[in-house]
Amino acid sequence: MASLSEFHLLSVLAQEMNMRKAAERLFVSQPALSQRLQNIEKEWGSRLFVRSQKGLSLTPAGEIVIQFVNEVISGEEKVKESIQALNSEVYGTLKIAVASIVGQNWLPQVLKKFVKKYPQAKISLVTGWSSEILKSLYEDHVHIGIIRGTPDWKGVKIPLFKDSLYLVDTEIEETEQILETDRPFIQFKSDSNYYQEIQDWWLRKFKTPPKRTIVVDQIETCKQMTFNGIGYAILPAITLNGLEKNIFKIPLLDEDNLPIKRDTWLLGYESAFQLKQVQAFVELIKEHIEEEQVK
Repeated sequence: MASLSEFHLLSVLAQEMNMRKAAERLFVSQPALSQRLQNIEKEWGSRLFVRSQKGLSLTPAGEIVIQFVNEVISGEEKVKESIQALNSEVYGTLKIAVASIVGQNWLPQVLKKFVKKYPQAKISLVTGWSSEILKSLYEDHVHIGIIRGTPDWKGVKIPLFKDSLYLVDTEIEETEQILETDRPFIQFKSDSNYYQEIQDWWLRKFKTPPKRTIVVDQIETCKQMTFNGIGYAILPAITLNGLEKNIFKIPLLDEDNLPIKRDTWLLGYESAFQLKQVQAFVELIKEHIEEEQVK
């Protein structure tokens, strides 16, 4: 049976599919890596990789072995995390998946405090839409996720904060002026539940779609286009720091004339919350929110 170090070697090769890049990541020479691979293949009794001018490709046997290798490495990480959880110090890797808008506008302040307070801990961070975050949690790729909206989640679910939605523009001071303007409504691509929330408000308010629409991929692009007077947008308060100049912000109201707000939640399985690095992160988040509320 191959050793764990050889499993890691195979994992890197499968990720890179290139001998030179894999050798660089493993800090060995290509001839040394090639020799080690040959020895491993002898142990398995089969070719695992095929070389070509384009790089490496897996053989059918290689696909089976790499699937096994990845399962072993994942199990190794979980065992290490469990052992580290027995210690009083916060070690290990904190694996987080975060909605992009939170990762860009709110999370950096929290991570700065976490890194300073727990220098021995490592952070693995991925961002995306809330639906992608839930997928990462379901597939057990991360310890915790931070998403927007109201989640359908059976595990641990901790509310973090709510932020209001605003119609933002350099010219429009009242929502009624939208019916008179020919300037475009700038929309950013988002999860369907956020999009539906905006659609419901819009149709309830105006009974007719916008005259002109510009759709962009990123919320930051939408924000900058709006701030530069290209058109108007609906943005959550999390993206607005209060220092915007010459910008009108009109709160969106529901049928009861109350501000429409977006929820932000922290999610995870019960087992993840047994880990020291997760517990430390959650406590630090709670402290951060309390500090922000006092300001």
